[in-house]
Formats: sequence, C-alpha cells, structure tokens
Amino acid sequence: MTEDYSVIIVGAGMAGLCAALEAGINNAKVLVLEKEPAIGGSSLLSGRFMAFAGTDLQKKNNLIDSTEQLIRDMLEVGQGKNEKHLVEAYGQHQLDTYNWLVDKGVEFDAVRAASGHSVPRGHTIIPIQAITTLYNKCIETGNVTFTLEASVKRLRKNTEGRISVVMYEKDGLEYFAKAIHGVLLTCGGFSKSEEMLQHFAPQLNAALRIGGKGNVGDGIKLAWEHGAWVRDLPYLQGTYGFHPTASGEKKSQAHVFYKGAIIVNKLGRRFVNESISYKLIGTEALKQPDNISYQIWDQNIMNESVPGDALYDFDNLFALGLIEKADTLEELANIIKVPEKNLKETVSQYNQGIQNGTDKEFGRSTLTHTFGEPKSISQAPFYAMVTTTAMLATYAGLAVNAAAQVLNAFDEPIEGLYAAGEIVGGFHGAGYMTGSSLGKAAIFGRIAARSASVAPIRIKENLSI
Repeated sequence: MTEDYSVIIVGAGMAGLCAALEAGINNAKVLVLEKEPAIGGSSLLSGRFMAFAGTDLQKKNNLIDSTEQLIRDMLEVGQGKNEKHLVEAYGQHQLDTYNWLVDKGVEFDAVRAASGHSVPRGHTIIPIQAITTLYNKCIETGNVTFTLEASVKRLRKNTEGRISVVMYEKDGLEYFAKAIHGVLLTCGGFSKSEEMLQHFAPQLNAALRIGGKGNVGDGIKLAWEHGAWVRDLPYLQGTYGFHPTASGEKKSQAHVFYKGAIIVNKLGRRFVNESISYKLIGTEALKQPDNISYQIWDQNIMNESVPGDALYDFDNLFALGLIEKADTLEELANIIKVPEKNLKETVSQYNQGIQNGTDKEFGRSTLTHTFGEPKSISQAPFYAMVTTTAMLATYAGLAVNAAAQVLNAFDEPIEGLYAAGEIVGGFHGAGYMTGSSLGKAAIFGRIAARSASVAPIRIKENLSI
C-alpha cells in the first residue's frame, strides 16, 4: 500500500526542518524521511553562524548592514562564479526568514564578524536548540510525520513524467510513499563519500574527513537518475582552521587568523593573505610542505577569546592542550619545530607592514574580507596552534532555480523535484561566506516547501546591488 502525502522531504537537517515546518503550518500533509537514528544531520556540526543582514540584533549592536551589501559580499567572495539569481533570492528572503526563525523560538545570542563579512553578520545559534525547536514546532502542527532510520533508495515518476513516488527501506522492509505536490531533497552533500571525493576532489585527499555521518551523496544520486545537472564541483574546497585531532564529535576549530593571527608553514613562512575565505586558505594550506601549518598570535589577540564560541573560544582549546604557549618567539619556534630565525623574521616583517600600513608580501589590509584592522604580534606571551584543512561540507551539488526546483542540463525544471541545503550547487561559487550555508538551508528550505505545496515563489528580477 502506498500512502499519499502533499510533500515528502528527504533529510531532517536545517533545510529539511524549515521546509517541513513551512509546509506543515500551511496545512500540507508532510512526511520527513531521515536515514539516521536522530534528526539534525550535519547542521549539528556547523560553526553556529547564520548570515543575515539588517536584523534587530545588528541594530542593537549599532551595526549598519543591508540586503544589498550582503549580496555584494556573497558575489565578491564567490568570485562571481555564484548563480546571481540564487544569491538574490537569498537576499530577498533573508530578513523574513530570520524573523520567522525568531518567531518560531530559535535563539540568536550574538552577532560576529567572520569569513566574507564586510559587517559582522554571523548570527550565532546553538545548533541543538535550533534543531530541537524546529522539530517540536513541526510536531505541533499535527501535519508532519517523521520516520527515522528510513533510507531512501529510489525516486519514481508517474505516468505524466513527474517525480511522485519515494521508495525507502526501514527495518529491512521496503516501503513506498506518494508525494502529490513534490519531493524535497534536503539530505546533505558527500563529504563522507570517498568514492565521490576521489572523483570530484582528489586535491583534498590530505584533508580531514569530519562531515556529517550520513553525507555520502545518496541524494545527489537519486536526482542524477532523473537527469539532474550539478554545479560548483570545480570549486570544491576544504575548510581551514581545525586542529589535526578534530573529528565529527570534537571539532577543535579556531579562526584566530580572523582576530589577527598570521599563518605560517613548517618553514616559519607566511603563504597566504589571512583575511580571505577560509576555503581559499584551506586550499593553499594543503600545498604546504607535509600539509602542515600553524596559526601564530600574541597575548593581545588571545584576549579576544569568546567563551563558548565555536570559532573563537581560544581559552578552551588552550585548556585542552591544543594550543602552545611561550614567553618568546624563539621558544615558541622550538616547541612547534620551525626555524627560529625564519619565524622571528616573518613576525618582524609582518609587524613592520602593520606599522607602515602595507603588507608587501600578501596585501593583508583587514581582519576578514573588508572588516577590521590587522594587529601586530608583539605582546608576550606568544601562541601557536597546528592547523589543518578538513572536508566538513561539500557546498556543491544539484542545479536549482530560485524556486528551488531541481534543473536538468538544459536548465529545465524536473517536475516534482526540489532541493535545498548542502545538496545544492551554484550558490557559493568559488568562495564561501560564513553563515551562508545554514542561512541558505533555512531560506531555500522554506522556498522549496512553498514552491511545492503552498504557493508559487516569485523572485524579484534585477534586485539592485
């Protein structure tokens, strides 16, 4: 027997939950299939940031931001390789989605500057609080059914050529469910698929693998069978900032470089402008001798530690023994086994550039993107953290339009098939703005649900930027 639903959603992370809630509160009958034994997926491994502009939280902190500025930054960070219409759709719906999340009980406790921000716009959440809140709201609608440990195996079309039937397995049995209006793929990327990573990103062989357990690319394969196109595969990059001991359960991550640290290789030499996207930094770090690099900073920068923050809680990493400390640069160099002379010269040249207002080596003029002023590294004691690149999320995948419809190779919608979240390509382009991953999951999850079951989404054309 095949049970009928208005919408079937595959994956229960941020995108899937926002889609389910949007559809559920609009009286759609929704089935959410999640192959893992718990909801949340890789959203629970996120750095806690969601990128929004013009919010009450920004205004409370006297931060002036706008949708237009957000769009400009995203296109600039993406080096113009992003699909502009997707970025504009994000911009059109971002503030409404922020307010919607707040209204539903998601808590944002701070706003911080991070990669790609010209204004601090990283609105911080506690992932488990956000995921649990959205799940509970879905249940409250009375319209959303969750089935866990249900692995979707194939999608099937009806006689009219529309994706309408989902075949899945649970407890060793095979089930079928029918989606009257649409199937939404929100089941993540392929950061844990060695087969797909070898095919599409062999340059990342040395990167840690710490993505979500279920992110093996099965959603992309489900759509491929029906002619789906993909985007952004040439721009697959790892995420820089992890200690080598990091894992999915223990992230051990710090972006001290966005607070003023420099990054050196095992020769004690800088190799990159530390203010650029941590995706681009990660790519350069993997080219260094033995793939080893270090963040180097002083006490003034250490004082920027933010308790509990996923990226900036340096004191916690120090307490865990993951950060080295020394009274002099010579001593620090000996601890991390880089040439004393080189490290001292590197720091001296960098400090001289700060004093002169010009970083002649790499042109660093900000802390991150266009925000903040670089700082000298001169106040003892000094600190170092060995840092590596990790494959945390793939940020490449299915081609979609601004209504979240999955497209074929001719940019035509595949009827009945929608996608949102990490599984989608085309949005980020060649770079990545911190917070835009969770941001696009929430925004396009809602768009997909409305496109499929509630009302057509209309995107403003030629949004001024």
